[in-house]
Amino acid sequence: MDLIRGRALLDAALEEARAGLEEGGIPVGAALYGADGALLGRGRNRRVQDGDPSMHAETAAFRAAGRQRTYSGTTMVTTLSPCWYCCGLVRQFGISRVVIGEARTFDGGRAWLAEHGVQIVVLDDPECVALMRDFIEARPELWLEDIGQRDRRGPKV
Repeated sequence: MDLIRGRALLDAALEEARAGLEEGGIPVGAALYGADGALLGRGRNRRVQDGDPSMHAETAAFRAAGRQRTYSGTTMVTTLSPCWYCCGLVRQFGISRVVIGEARTFDGGRAWLAEHGVQIVVLDDPECVALMRDFIEARPELWLEDIGQRDRRGPKV
C-alpha cells in the first residue's frame, strides 16, 4: 500500500479522533477496511466517555465491522501507533496491514507487528501529530492513564 492510498483511508479515522476529542475523550480514531477497500467499521477511543478501559479506537472499529468470515487482506487504519492491546487484536484476527497516522508521540507495538508479517505503513501525518501533541500537553494525566503509564514520569512529546 502506498502513502497516497494510506492517506485517503486515514480520513475516516481522523473524523473519529476529532469527535472523540469533542466528547472529552482521547483523540484516537480508527477504521477497518475490507480487502476490497470497502469501509467495514470505524470508531474512536471511548475509554473516558463509556468508562470502559477496553474501548480503544481499534477495538471500536473492529466491533463496528461486525463478524467477518476472514480478516485476511483487511487494513486497520489508526491515527496513532497501536498499543500492545490493539496489536494483539490485529495479530489474533490476522489483519493484514496497519496504516498509522503518526508514531512520534507513541511507538506502541508496531515493530512487533512488522516482525510477525503485518504490513506497516506510517504516514507521519501532521494533523495526527498535532492532535496528539496538543492533547498530551493539555491532559498528560489522562494520556498516561490511557497508555498504562499512570505512575511514570512524563509523556514522550
